[in-house]
Amino acid sequence: MPVPEGTKVEIVGGEHLHVTATSHPLADLLRHRPTAERQVPGQAAASDVRIDFPGRLNGFAGDVAAMADRSVPDAKGRWHYRDIEFVAEVVSENTAANDYGPKKLTYALAEVPIYLIADPYEGECRVYTHPMNGDYTTETKLPFGEDLDLTDTPVGLVLRTDEFPRD
Repeated sequence: MPVPEGTKVEIVGGEHLHVTATSHPLADLLRHRPTAERQVPGQAAASDVRIDFPGRLNGFAGDVAAMADRSVPDAKGRWHYRDIEFVAEVVSENTAANDYGPKKLTYALAEVPIYLIADPYEGECRVYTHPMNGDYTTETKLPFGEDLDLTDTPVGLVLRTDEFPRD
């Protein structure tokens, strides 16, 4: 299927096809990590690139995904979900239900260590960690403006949220 420029297509549970704009100021902040106090050497990042996840036809194109140092794309240029150490999604009115629902559960099932939801409507980040049995066991809420300390996680950085835009 042709995808219009400036959009991404995701398949959620094999039943829902979502086409959304890829221009997210917050995603740009996360992707380039200009406010991170410490970069992770050699870590690859993917943005708006489809990655196939476990479950029934889950092809997600997360706003930002950080890969483990060891990871390389396959022969088709695709990353494997087992290599993801961090996924960030920026909530929009059209994607909120997926970000907080099926995507969260799928990322947990795939054992993605850190799932960050940046919600400009609520002005907060939600960080989910410690995936177990298809769900995350830890949820942390943090208002925009406070630093998000991920130094003791696989990404090993502090993410400043004071510049995250609010809607």
